[in-house]
Amino acid sequence: MNQNGDITLRDLQATVDEWIRIIGVRYFSPLTNMAVLAEETGEVARIMARLYGDQSAKEGEKLELADELADVLWVVTAIANQTGVDLTDSFRKNLEKKTVRDGKRHAENIKLHQ
Repeated sequence: MNQNGDITLRDLQATVDEWIRIIGVRYFSPLTNMAVLAEETGEVARIMARLYGDQSAKEGEKLELADELADVLWVVTAIANQTGVDLTDSFRKNLEKKTVRDGKRHAENIKLHQ
């Protein structure tokens, strides 16, 4: 964490790992974490459907998108940790791939300029 309280991807991975090992006891199996990721992604979808789609919220239903997105980020980080993925390096490589692949594609997409 830097002086502003910002967390890098490396910080995030270290923080999640420390929390899991100290408070969470141990990592869930990768398959369990995949199921948890699907569950949390479904929660994001439910909230998006109610906030930005045609569905209305049920009485008393909490629509905390930020919290659910943080849950998704948490479990993605846990999966990365337990499978040896460096998210900083992986994100950098992914951004480079997208930049090369899509460098002109979106700018030339007339659907995006309507």
